[in-house]
Amino acid sequence: MSFVSMADPVGKAYRGGYAVPAFCAWNAEVMRVILQTAARLRAPVILMHARPDFTLLPPSMMAEVAQVLAKRFEVTAVLHLDHGDTPGLARECVEAGYTSVMLDYSARSFEENAGALRELAELAHPLGISVEGEIGQVGKADESSAEGGAVSALTDPGEAAEYVRRSNVDLLAVSVGNKHGFYRGEPRIDFGLLAELHAAVKVPLVMHGGTGIPEKDIRRSAQLGISKVNVASELVHGFRSTFNAQFEGGAHPWMTAALGVATASLEKTVEKWIRITGAEGKA
Repeated sequence: MSFVSMADPVGKAYRGGYAVPAFCAWNAEVMRVILQTAARLRAPVILMHARPDFTLLPPSMMAEVAQVLAKRFEVTAVLHLDHGDTPGLARECVEAGYTSVMLDYSARSFEENAGALRELAELAHPLGISVEGEIGQVGKADESSAEGGAVSALTDPGEAAEYVRRSNVDLLAVSVGNKHGFYRGEPRIDFGLLAELHAAVKVPLVMHGGTGIPEKDIRRSAQLGISKVNVASELVHGFRSTFNAQFEGGAHPWMTAALGVATASLEKTVEKWIRITGAEGKA
């Protein structure tokens, strides 16, 4: 089937108290594994691309490849720009056929952040494309992460409510103790703050930095408005580990064979997160 906006699957998750997993999907083979697993489990999923992925293919080509693959599977899926860093990139993804776009201006002033997202919403909404913004800052748990700032700043509920009103975003990424990358020790989610945000903000909330957060915390967060959970580091680490292991001890597997084994190994991670978020059977 064709890609849909966030409004359908994430809206249902918001009302149903579960979340939709969003996976980094850097090439056609990874996209196929995610879509195939989602179809098997009858789960909605989100395919995410960020600027580093466009070193492989520009947004127009990446979207075209994704759209061809999506038509092969009976699955509810969203094609999403994650952490867009310029309005130009967001516009390029809108024009390419992405069904959801994020412009991350969380490190900018409140006025600049809200204003830029409102302009993007004015462009995207008439086309049925959803928009994600971030207020507060989701930092890095380790230095290997390509996303997030050096420090975190927790999201203020009052500021978040005003931001949603002024920016007209459809989803809001929040900082409640979550971070990008691999956590040092068990992460501490501030559920009291999350409950305040859920009460103050009447749009689905997004948790960046899903890797490493315990299942019980993911499920509790989903009851408090977290309706989209991003998973990137676990996929990247799993792929890299499986790929590199095939070359140990002097082995020289054919490159495509090694890539195939590494890509296939991601199915378990995708299935795990579909189940953790409660998305299984929700498509």
